[in-house]
Amino acid sequence: MRTRKVVQRGVASFMVVTAAWATALSDAPAADGTEVGQAAAAAQKDLDASLKELTALRETIAAEKLPLNRKLAQLEERLAELRRRNEDTLRALDTGSLDFTRLESEKKLRQEELGYLGNLLDEYARNFESKLDVSEFQVYATLLEQAKQAPGSVDLTEDQKLERQIAVVKESLVRVQDLVGGKRFAGSAVDPKGAILDGEFALIGPLAIFASADGKTAGLALPQTGSTRPAVRPLEASFSAGIVSIVKQGMGVLPIDPTRGSALEELVHRASLIHIFKKGGPIMWPLLAVSVLALATVLERIFFILSERRKRDYRALQGLLGAVECGDMDEAARIGSASGYYVVRALGYALQHRERSLSNALLYANAQEIKRFSRGLAILDTSITISPLLGLLGTVTGMMNSFSLIGGELGAPGAITGGIAEALIATAFGLTIAILALIPFNYLNNLIEAARHELEAASTQLELIVRAPVLVVDPSQGRELRMPAHAGA
Repeated sequence: MRTRKVVQRGVASFMVVTAAWATALSDAPAADGTEVGQAAAAAQKDLDASLKELTALRETIAAEKLPLNRKLAQLEERLAELRRRNEDTLRALDTGSLDFTRLESEKKLRQEELGYLGNLLDEYARNFESKLDVSEFQVYATLLEQAKQAPGSVDLTEDQKLERQIAVVKESLVRVQDLVGGKRFAGSAVDPKGAILDGEFALIGPLAIFASADGKTAGLALPQTGSTRPAVRPLEASFSAGIVSIVKQGMGVLPIDPTRGSALEELVHRASLIHIFKKGGPIMWPLLAVSVLALATVLERIFFILSERRKRDYRALQGLLGAVECGDMDEAARIGSASGYYVVRALGYALQHRERSLSNALLYANAQEIKRFSRGLAILDTSITISPLLGLLGTVTGMMNSFSLIGGELGAPGAITGGIAEALIATAFGLTIAILALIPFNYLNNLIEAARHELEAASTQLELIVRAPVLVVDPSQGRELRMPAHAGA
């Protein structure tokens, strides 16, 4: 930079001198030779000085040019080296991009394979869980829960997730080996009363049996809804000893079922009316009393209706009405008192008390007969009304027992469902009693209405006959007289 400035300054001086000299020559053409000579000398002097300074500047430039050329050459070499490095870097970058793309594709492929493998292992775990006996859930519950939660866990690495899922496969293979010839393991079950018992299980083919630690409870291990603990279904005493021996010692007598489970299922699910009655709870005793009372009333009414139908005597009715038409009231009253037909008996009673009021006597006699027909209907009506209420009371008490168990021991769903079963059984019995009692109740009401209509029709006919006037010939007057029919009595 400094050399460039010196060169520029020398060139500028030379141009100034040259311009001054040219101006002097052009502005003084008419001057004398002395002035021209002086100006030329001065200009020459300046020119020489400028040339001298220009020469010095050239020497300075020549001295400084070599280092600058060397530095320029070094910089050019450095630039070429950087360009080569840049090209190598770009090539490496392109190669790295291709490798990265290939690795990304391979990573995605491996992730898809890993996801597919995880899905297979998850499905295997769920299938394995579905194949387990209810008694085995206590052994494999933790392992299965960890395997099912592993795919969605964010705190586990992929290796840890696979380890938990593969552990299920390993345990399933071990289980297959253990099941050959039977398998025994410790666990707990729920007895029919809802108590949790500790003991041992034994798996023999598709059969799972359980014996408590004290040996007092032994039977089949059956699944129950809402719990991983199985329910114990005790069998007969002859079977219990063999079950305890197998569970405790690994050997014993186990009956073989040639029906392939049908007889055993029938034995487990066999239920009688007495068993259902006991399972219904204490409210079943009032329901039993109501049902017996209703049944007795229905039977008594049936016998009463059959007896009344056998006593029907339409000839006696016609004889009574014929005697009344003839004016023989005493004969009509005798026929009525001697007949077992309720219509004739009511008319005979009215004729016996006709002196005061025939109509009132008929009303009283009809009411007495209807009262005989209505006997026991109040009991049926009460049974129909109270049976559903007792069933509802059983429902409430059963639900109360169930909810008390829910608030206390959650490990006894058998007792909880037992309370619900008690409620449903009581309700079913109450509704059954009401429905069965309603049919004869309505039938008896229809019979009462028919008897009432029959009594009213006969009473109306009797009143018309009694009040109808008859023709009587008066010999003294020689003409016919009209007078009431009972006047001749």
